[in-house]
Amino acid sequence: MTFDRRHFLRTTLASAFTFGPLSQLLALQGGAAYRENIGIQLYTLRNELKKDVPGTLKIVAEAGYKQVELYGFPNADALVSGAKDHGLKVNSSHFEWDSAVNPKDDSFSEFQKVMEKAKEAGLTHLVVPYLADANRKTLDDYKKTAANLNKAAEKAKAAGIQLSYHNHAFEFKPFDGGKTGFDVFVEEFSQDMQFELDLFWVKVGGKEPAELIHQLSGRVSQVHLKDLKAGIDVPNFGSLPADAFKELGNGIIATEPLLLAAEKAGVKHAHVEQDQSPDALASIKQSIAYLKSL
Repeated sequence: MTFDRRHFLRTTLASAFTFGPLSQLLALQGGAAYRENIGIQLYTLRNELKKDVPGTLKIVAEAGYKQVELYGFPNADALVSGAKDHGLKVNSSHFEWDSAVNPKDDSFSEFQKVMEKAKEAGLTHLVVPYLADANRKTLDDYKKTAANLNKAAEKAKAAGIQLSYHNHAFEFKPFDGGKTGFDVFVEEFSQDMQFELDLFWVKVGGKEPAELIHQLSGRVSQVHLKDLKAGIDVPNFGSLPADAFKELGNGIIATEPLLLAAEKAGVKHAHVEQDQSPDALASIKQSIAYLKSL
């Protein structure tokens, strides 16, 4: 990062947000903990992992990533063991969300099984990664989902696990009257239930990511970092072209203000993710190189 860019970020952040003493901003130490312990959401490398789990995770570790966030849990034994074999921490996972969103019984028995396996794997975070169409047709659907997740989050807390919800763009689409599904979640989630903000999708949904982190201070457990290609109209609630997903520093989303905002909001972990890439291994190397340059 050049001196001029650092100066721009200092003055912009200082005027836009009151995150803390100006001296802390001038030191530009914000976000250092995330860069030093940066994670990768392994869905980014799903195609590579299908072919070679140990080899792919070896590349992840050699690239400088310190932790991985799993996907497909509890069916992720090879990812758990492979990550640990290469010195990668495993704190969080996306999981089979129906066990919490659409429980089969009042005891959430399927979710209890997920939590038991999560404890065995040493996980401290479980994340609902998505909502099926049937669970988001109306605001009442969102309210029902929030009620179920609050119950699941209470059970997770008792087990020492933080439950969170990972957004896409559709949660920000207004219903009649202007209210959104995300508004419902903000209103209805209990203190036990938190957010994993995917900051790319926040931007695609028409919100400013740093502002949303600030607004939800204390309620965001983790963030996903990726960049958005210039020229994509937002808000956008339809499908995106594959090349809309860019490596950090290769699009329109400034990363450093997000790291500063996350630090001030008490976010625990940050993970690089890139949903689509013609060369995912090259992309994750480029993104971490950019982070190290900040």
